Amino acid sequence: MRWGTAAVVAAAAVGTGVAVLVVGRRASERLVRPETVVLESGPVLVQSLAAGRITFNRTPAALHPGRWAVEWEGDGHAVVDDILHSDEQGVTRRLVRADRGTLTPGTEVRFTPRVHLGDPTTALGLPFTETAVAGELGAMPAWRLDGKRGTWMVLVHGPGADRTQTLPVLPVLQRLALPALAVTYRGDQGAPASPDGLTHFGETEWRDVESAVRLALDSGASRVVLYGWSVGATMCLQAAARSAWSGAIAGLVLDSPVLDLPATARRDVARAGYTRAVAELGALAAEGRTGVDLADFARLAEGADLRVPTLVLHSPDDPIAPYRAARHLADSRPDVVSLQTFPGADHTALWNSDPAHYAELLRRWLTPLL
Repeated sequence: MRWGTAAVVAAAAVGTGVAVLVVGRRASERLVRPETVVLESGPVLVQSLAAGRITFNRTPAALHPGRWAVEWEGDGHAVVDDILHSDEQGVTRRLVRADRGTLTPGTEVRFTPRVHLGDPTTALGLPFTETAVAGELGAMPAWRLDGKRGTWMVLVHGPGADRTQTLPVLPVLQRLALPALAVTYRGDQGAPASPDGLTHFGETEWRDVESAVRLALDSGASRVVLYGWSVGATMCLQAAARSAWSGAIAGLVLDSPVLDLPATARRDVARAGYTRAVAELGALAAEGRTGVDLADFARLAEGADLRVPTLVLHSPDDPIAPYRAARHLADSRPDVVSLQTFPGADHTALWNSDPAHYAELLRRWLTPLL
């Protein structure tokens, strides 16, 4: 199945022959070989500091509600949350903590969602065990957090991220006494590479999620809830539909799920600065290089195979994964899908936009599954 005739038009706009192939392949690299990249704002200037507060010049990033990291050159890292004051001269926010580096007036920082650094113990004071999931390609590192419940959580980060993406939700799971596995998959640091060196938008990676489900069941779990971000959420959908152990999957939590792959691919390439025509070519090249089955992908996005309660968390303003696809899934399967929105939030930065609301939604939704 092709990603649309628009790519043919794009090819005509950009050129023909070898030049088109080269342009499309280059644009597709960020899709098929995602690197760990922290979503960050443009530069923001520190104007002044006082006890427990920091004032920035007025920018859209400085006005984002919620809890954010600010990072600066030299590995500096601090965390801010509530906006205490805002006017045309600047934005003052509460300084939660300064983890490393020195902030001074005039420092140029960038806002990022990476509030927590390190592992569950260094970031949150939560005990954990470093373990490994035995996948079909080899051992894949995982964090294991113990709990008293028979229901386990398997947490799957998205592309361009790592296991630290799962850290913000761990305190909620610990309060509910839910054991958790924060896993890696093929292509991650420390995990085996994909045989062709490419990501496959979850179409092969879901089998690594299945292996994590098997580890949880072998370790005493009676049921498993899969929790994923971005394409990690797509992997959870695929595992729930295809796994031989799908009967043990009790629920799904999907944060900013990628449900319309062609549109997401085009948006992601365009966000990197490519023209619309080149973004079309990059999306088409990614399809050809990975062999992704878009018909099957679309079936999953329709919810045709959903059998368990599913919590979808999404932003209507998500610049990467179209919200309309999440809305369509919820409308198609109201019997099992609950859609909760975070207006104004960026892709996979929903928790940052309103940590307390996010945590309470998760707690209330999970409680009946315990």
